[in-house]
Amino acid sequence: MHDIHTIDPVSRIEGHAKITLHLDDDGAVADARFHVTEFRGFEEFCRGRPLAEMPGLTARTCGICPVSHLLASAKATDAILAVSIPPAARLQRQLANLGQIVQSHVLSFFHLSAPDLLLGMDAEPATRNVFGLMAAEPELVRSGIRLRQFGQEVIASVAGEKIHGKGIVPGGVAQPFTSEAREPLRAKLDESLGAATETLSLLQEIEERLSREVATFGRFPSLYLAHSAPDGTWEHIDGHLKVIDSEGATVVDQLDPAEYRTVLGEAAAKDSYLKVPYWKPLVTDGDPRTGMYRVGPLARINIADRFGTPIADAGLDALRDRVGRIASSSFHYHHARVLEVIAGIERIAAILDDPVLLDPHVRAQAGINRRRGVGASEAPRGTLFHDYEVDEHGLITAVNLIIATGQNELAMNRTILEIAREFVDGPTLTDGVLNRIEAGIRAYDPCLSCSTHALGQMPMVLQLVAPDGEVVCERQRS
Repeated sequence: MHDIHTIDPVSRIEGHAKITLHLDDDGAVADARFHVTEFRGFEEFCRGRPLAEMPGLTARTCGICPVSHLLASAKATDAILAVSIPPAARLQRQLANLGQIVQSHVLSFFHLSAPDLLLGMDAEPATRNVFGLMAAEPELVRSGIRLRQFGQEVIASVAGEKIHGKGIVPGGVAQPFTSEAREPLRAKLDESLGAATETLSLLQEIEERLSREVATFGRFPSLYLAHSAPDGTWEHIDGHLKVIDSEGATVVDQLDPAEYRTVLGEAAAKDSYLKVPYWKPLVTDGDPRTGMYRVGPLARINIADRFGTPIADAGLDALRDRVGRIASSSFHYHHARVLEVIAGIERIAAILDDPVLLDPHVRAQAGINRRRGVGASEAPRGTLFHDYEVDEHGLITAVNLIIATGQNELAMNRTILEIAREFVDGPTLTDGVLNRIEAGIRAYDPCLSCSTHALGQMPMVLQLVAPDGEVVCERQRS
C-alpha cells in the first residue's frame, strides 16, 4: 500500500526534481537517486545565432547568476576573436563576478538555508521559511537583504542592470567605469563587511549545534576542481584549473580550461535531464560514479592556499584549525560561501581603489579569427564552461555548456545516500527526515531550472522504493 503525504511549504531550491531512496531486503537504504525532471535546451537553440549575441542570450540560462554566464560566454567569444581584453575591462569583469558571488551566496544562505539552520531541521514547515525567519530574527534578515543589495549594485555598476545586464560584451565591457559609480559602492563597504563577518560567527555556532548533520551531510572523499592562481591564491574568474584529491595532493595544476575535454567526460542519465560530468582518468568499468568530483565554494577553499585578503584568510585559518586542511563535509559549503562573501567584499574594495579601473579603454575590436573558443569562470555554484564553435561568418555551429550543478550531481547523490542511511528509520518518512535530505541538496545550492525562484517553487517528491519496485512511502512538496 502506498503511504502518500503532502507537505507544505515548498522546498527551497531552484528547479523541479525528485528523490528516490531504494531499500534492500532488510529495509535499509541501499541507494539514492536525485532526478532532475526538466529540460533546458540552450545548447540546441543557440545554433545559428551570431557570436555577438551569445553573452546576452546565454545569460538567460539563469535568473539567479546571469553574470556567470555573461562572463563565461564573453571569455569564449574573446577566444574566437583572439583578443586580449584591456586591463580596465578585466577589472570591471572581476568586479561584476565578485558582486555576483556576494549576492548569490547571500541569497543561498539567508533565504534558502538559514530557516533550517536557525529555526531547526524539525521546526514546523509552515514557519520554517524565510518569512518565519523574518519573524524570529528580523535584524539578521534585514542585514542579509542589505548585503545582497550591495552585491546587486556592484553588478549593476558594470553590467548596467542587476539581472541580465548588457555591459559585458565580446572583447571587454561596454562602458568605462566612472567615479560617480564608484563612490556609492565605497560608502557601503564597511556595513557589508561587518554583516558578512557577523554571519560567519553565527555559522560557527550553528555548526557546533548541528554536529550530527555536519558529520553526515556528504562527508566523503572526492576530487575537487576549481580555478587557481599560479601561487595558490583563491581565483574566481581568470587563471587555469587545478584538481586536488581528498588528502589535498595535487592531481592536475594550471590546466588550460580549453583542454577540459582531455580530462572531463559527460554521461547521460536515464532518469534525469541533468548531464553527468566526471573525471575521466579515475573512471573504472565505464561507471561515471567512479569519476566523481566536487566544484563550487567548498572546492575553491580546499584548493586555495589562501584568499589573499586579511579577514577571509583569518576565517579560513580558523576553519582549518577545526576541521583540518581539507573540509570534506558538504555541510561546509555554507561556511565556504560566507568566507567567499567576505573575500569578495575585500577584493571589491581593492578594485575600487585601483586607478586602472577608470581607464576609458575597455574594449578590444576584432573579427572571427578562430573557429572554436572556450570560456570558463567560477560561478557561485562552481566552475562554468562555455564551449562554442562557429562558421566563417561567426554563426554558432555547436555549443557545449557544463554547468556547476551538473558537475556536483554525483556528489549530491552520494550526499542523499549518506543522510538517508543516517536518518531514515523504518518504512515511513517523517518531515524531519525529508527536510534533512532536502537540506543536504540545498547545501550545494543547485540551480536546476536556471530561472528565478527565490523562494524555491519546486515540487519535491521523495519516494521509498522496496526491492520489488513498490513505492512504500511517498512525500511531496505541493
